[in-house]
Order: sequence, then structure tokens, then C-alpha cells
Amino acid sequence: MDRHLVFQRLHKFRDLGGYAAGGGLAVRWGRLYRSDSLGKLRDDDWDRFLALGVRTVVDLRYPWEIEWRGRIPQHPSFAYLNLSVEHRPYDQARLGPEVAVGPYLAERYLEVAQDGVVELRRALEVIADDDSGPLVFHCASGKDRTGLLAALVLALLGVDDDTIVADFELTELARDGLVAEWLASDPGRELAWPPHFGRAPGEAMRLFLDGVRSRYGSLTGYAAGRLGVDDALLGALRRNLLEPAPAAVTGG
Repeated sequence: MDRHLVFQRLHKFRDLGGYAAGGGLAVRWGRLYRSDSLGKLRDDDWDRFLALGVRTVVDLRYPWEIEWRGRIPQHPSFAYLNLSVEHRPYDQARLGPEVAVGPYLAERYLEVAQDGVVELRRALEVIADDDSGPLVFHCASGKDRTGLLAALVLALLGVDDDTIVADFELTELARDGLVAEWLASDPGRELAWPPHFGRAPGEAMRLFLDGVRSRYGSLTGYAAGRLGVDDALLGALRRNLLEPAPAAVTGG
């Protein structure tokens, strides 16, 4: 199946299904999506989105971002929830070229993991609810806050670190579209962090995972120790999002 869903105005809408989760299981297709801001949906994009049958949208942005940029239009087919996981704003576009992208982003992700425990816990509860899916979560660019939540969910499902990093790196495929969109929407601002702005290097996610591991042992340990994810919630998450992996095809 195709992981990347093509929209005219969205650059990073993709399915988190198909990843191996160990024990002969894999993440279900068509159940959990990640994206950049759904406030950009219009016309044919809107029709395609509705055809997916999404029942829940989780918006990870600040309320002021939503007021500034807009949110997904209301529709009776899905519920909308705003969970602002980030508590310390920062402006990547204004960083100087001397700032190393991997370490910088990893530190911001660790801040979100520290500050956003209430919102991250609530997001996991919603994702684990069988009645909530299909579900899509997003932030502004679909990279940082969205990438952190994707990593957390995949780790709790049993997906290995290499796969989590590879999923994060897929976000960089849409960098050119993101940069063009930013320049078009903010013509009076200067992009001071080329060539790093919009990047999603695997180093950032690996450093984040290493940082979590040094403090909590793993993302699963973080979820248990900081978010209070118990066996009941973990079991619900796995029942909702995992299925038997397809049998391997062998030659004869």
C-alpha cells in the first residue's frame, strides 16, 4: 500500500500502517495518519480527506497558531481535539546557520516530552479508543510535534528504533514544499536558517531517543513513568492499532 497520500495543499499526509511491531504483528493500515496542518484543506483536497472516513482529528498546535493559520473546517463526520503539546515556543526560521539541526531539534523534543505530559497522555487515550479511528494528528509542518507523537505511538506498539527513525526521515521528502509554502505565506520575513529549515534528519530522532533512554530507559519507560501509561491503556492501544503481519512470500 502507498504510505504517502497525495494532496494539492498538504505535503506530509501519510499512513503509519504496515510497520512491523514484533510478535508477528504489524501496525494496521488506514487507522492512524500523520500530517501537516489540515487547516489548508480546500476543494478537491477536502473531498479526498472526507473519503478517508476519518473520525477524529487531533491538532497539536498552540491555540494562537490555530487562530492565526486556521483549523480544519468543522464536519459532522469527525471530532476535533486541540492538544497543544509544546509549551516553549521557538522560531526555527530565525536560527543562525551555526546552529546544528540534529542536536537542536532533539533538545526541543525532550522539552516537549517534559512539558507536554498531560496533552501527550490524552492523545494516547484518544488514539487507543477504538471508536476514535481512523484518526489523524498534525501540527503546523507535520514534522516536530507530530514526529514526537508518532515516535511515541510506534514505540508503544513495539516498532523498533530504526523504523521510528526511518519514518521520521520520510518527513524531509516534503521539505521543498514546506519551504516554498513558508516563503509564500510570510513574504515579509527572512528565512535565516538555510539549509536546515524544514529538515528532518535521522540524527535528531536518534538523539531524542537516546536522551529519553538515558532518563527513562526507553520511550515505553517514559510513557509508564511520566505519562502514567498502564497495562490497560497499552493493551487498548495495541488492540486498536495492531493486526497480524502479512505472511512472507517465498520463492519456490
